[in-house]
Amino acid sequence: MPAPTSKTTTLTRFDFIRQGLGRVAAFGLGVVGGLAAFAARKNNTIWQIDPMKCTQCGHCATACVLTPSAVKCVQSYPICGYCRLCFGYFQPNAPELTSAAENQLCPTGAIERKFVEDPYWEYNITEATCIGCAKCVKACEMFGNASFYLQVRHDRCVNCNDCSIARQCPSDAWVRLPASDPYLLKHKLHPKTQLNLELPPWNTPKS
Repeated sequence: MPAPTSKTTTLTRFDFIRQGLGRVAAFGLGVVGGLAAFAARKNNTIWQIDPMKCTQCGHCATACVLTPSAVKCVQSYPICGYCRLCFGYFQPNAPELTSAAENQLCPTGAIERKFVEDPYWEYNITEATCIGCAKCVKACEMFGNASFYLQVRHDRCVNCNDCSIARQCPSDAWVRLPASDPYLLKHKLHPKTQLNLELPPWNTPKS
């Protein structure tokens, strides 16, 4: 019976150099990625959405690494018109202006509608069920006072260095902010006194 033979591989000088360069390149990429992550932590910055640039594309609901997304709709009460017919709440051509599921625009029923006084109604976001789809935001932008808008909620966001939603955002609405001031509040970006809004009596700026 013939003795078993073993294959020996001869490593040429070219192969040795090529493998060495490959390891150096991989190490370099790792260092660059690590430095970028370190810089973000060092600067103590977080991701946020600029509501004045957001186009309600829908990627915030589908591209986040979390399920549901860390992006939620928020309500700007100083801007809201407290309308009986809220276009961000009701389906187009809703048969009735009631809270029945078939009348609601939100696919998860994440908006609560509460009577204030005739003819005003308050709209609140239930963040636990909001998926960040921006359907209500788009309708409110088009037909209402634009008081609904999207924000990254930092009790949920894991602050990825390379945010998957930011990479897909078609309007470059994702920005880095100091962690000490993490939200872009719409009524502060554009005070209601500078907007042509229809507001209820208690929300009307005093002259």
